[in-house]
Amino acid sequence: MSVTHHHELAQVNVARLRAPLDTPQLADFVANLEPVNALADGAPGFVWRLQTEDGNATAVRVLDDDMLIVNMSVWRSLDALSAFVYGGGHREVMRRRRQWFERLTDAHVALWWVEAGTRPTVAEAERRLVLLRTHGPTREAFTFRTPFPVPGAAGPVAADDDWRCPAG
Repeated sequence: MSVTHHHELAQVNVARLRAPLDTPQLADFVANLEPVNALADGAPGFVWRLQTEDGNATAVRVLDDDMLIVNMSVWRSLDALSAFVYGGGHREVMRRRRQWFERLTDAHVALWWVEAGTRPTVAEAERRLVLLRTHGPTREAFTFRTPFPVPGAAGPVAADDDWRCPAG
């Protein structure tokens, strides 16, 4: 997919913790937050990520569930996000996700296009996840497996059969 200066790709993903963040069971996850966030911040095509004063978003509550944590970011393109999610250090850490997170049966990753410069809110991200859960992939909320093109682009986006959701 070609990069466009008019739109950027927003993503949200949620994960349900197996234990509270301050427990020994999640110590390795917490220890990896800063290095993985630094990888994202320096990744080609990275634009923005949700974070509190702590430098991460673990204190942000989503979908009225105290055990859900949220990750939300904006990227220049689907290719840029995919390269980060499925490559390098992020991939290595995510291989251990079952130690830290429960398997979710509902959609937990949603993607959507935003006007360049737009920063999505947590409320919008929740709405996009609910849309995806209710209606499946649409232009309003889609997945890596079923991507939709940048608004105004000609033709569909071809999904690579080897793509896997990072928390799935």
